[in-house]
Amino acid sequence: MAPPRTLVIVLAGGAGSRLELLTKHRAKPAMRFAGTHRLVDFPLSNARNAGIDDVWVVQQFHPTSLNVHLANGRPWDLDRTRGGLLVLEPYQGDEREGWHAGTADALWRFAPAIEGFGADAVVVVSADAIYRLDYAAVVDEHLASDAEVTMVTVQHDGDNTRYGVVETKDGRITGYQLKPDEPATDIVTTEVFVFDPQALVAGLETVAEQGEDALTDLGEALLPLFVERGTAHDYRHTGYWQDVGTVAAYWRTNVAFARADAPFDVDDEAWPISTRGARRGGARVSGGGEVESSLLGPGARIEGRVRGSVIGPGVHIHAGAEVVDSVIIDGAVVGAGARVVRAIVDERARIGDGVTVGVGAEGRDDDEAITLVGAAAEVDGDLSAGARHPEQ
Repeated sequence: MAPPRTLVIVLAGGAGSRLELLTKHRAKPAMRFAGTHRLVDFPLSNARNAGIDDVWVVQQFHPTSLNVHLANGRPWDLDRTRGGLLVLEPYQGDEREGWHAGTADALWRFAPAIEGFGADAVVVVSADAIYRLDYAAVVDEHLASDAEVTMVTVQHDGDNTRYGVVETKDGRITGYQLKPDEPATDIVTTEVFVFDPQALVAGLETVAEQGEDALTDLGEALLPLFVERGTAHDYRHTGYWQDVGTVAAYWRTNVAFARADAPFDVDDEAWPISTRGARRGGARVSGGGEVESSLLGPGARIEGRVRGSVIGPGVHIHAGAEVVDSVIIDGAVVGAGARVVRAIVDERARIGDGVTVGVGAEGRDDDEAITLVGAAAEVDGDLSAGARHPEQ
C-alpha cells in the first residue's frame, strides 16, 4: 500500500518581534541555534527523516536571510526535479495578493495551490521551536482518527499564556483557548497541525467570509471552528519540545544544548538535524584558552575562557577574556580581558577590551538578567544585566 500523499507547509514569514534586536535584519527561522544550526532546520529535518519529500516554506519578512540558508533544499535532500522544496512569498496578480496578516491569512492566500496539490494530509508547522517529531506517524494517526485537524500537543510547565491551550477527552480536543490569561490546563499546542486538505480550505473560506480582519492566526478562528464541531484530534508529544520565540527562551534553550545532558543530540544518526554545510575550518583553542561544557562552531578561535556557552562560527574570544552562560553568534569578537555573562551577542558585534557585559548577572537565574547586544554593535563600556545595546 502506498504511503499517504503528504504536504508539509512551514510557516516562516512572521516578524519575530519578541526576539527584539535579533530579528531586526533576519527572519526568525534563520536564527542561529546551538552554534551550527538554524531554527528552520528542525521542521525541515523532521520532514526529511519522516520520508516526506514535498515541503513548502512560506516567507515574508527578510526572505533573503532565509533563502540563502535554504539552498534550494539541498541540505535536506529536497532539491528534486519533481516535488521537493518550494518557497512561497507574497505576490500580486489576483484577489489573494498582498502581505500576510497572520498564519491563517497566509494559508488562505495559497489555498488554491494547496487544494490543487491533491494531498491526503497537510502538515502545517511553525519554525520557532526545537524538537524532533515523526510527521509521518502523526499523519497516520490523523488519518485513522477521521478528524479534520490533529493538533500535536505537549504537557508544558511554566507560563502558558503565550500558547494555544487545549482541553482533551478520549483523544478529542474539547476546548481551545489562544493565549488565555488563565489557562484551563497545562496542555499546549506545539504549532504542529495536520489537516484534512478539503476541511482546511473550506474552513479558511468560512473564516474569510466573516470579514477581512477575521483571517489572522490559526488559533483565532480556524482552530476553534474545528473544536466546536468536534473534529479536532489530540496527538500527545512526549519528547522534548521548546518554543524559542522570545529572547529568554532562545538563550535558555541554546545554553541547555551546551551541557553534557543536552535535551537531545542533533547528530543522532537515527534522526539527524541537517543543516547547510559550514564553510570554515575547525574550531581552535590556543594560547591558554579553556573550554568547559560548551559548543564551539567551526572557525571559532578561543584564547580566553569559555564556560557553559554556545560559540558560533568565526567567533574570536581573545586572551584573558571570559564568556559564561552566553550565546555568541557568528563572527562576533570578545576583546582581551573582557567578561560576558548571561548574554546574547549577535553576529559581528565587538566587545571591547576589558569591558564587562552582564554586570550583576552572575548567580542570577531570572529572565530579566539576559543582556542583548545587537548585530555589528561596538561595545566600549560596561553593560548591566538585562541591558539592550543596539547596533551602531
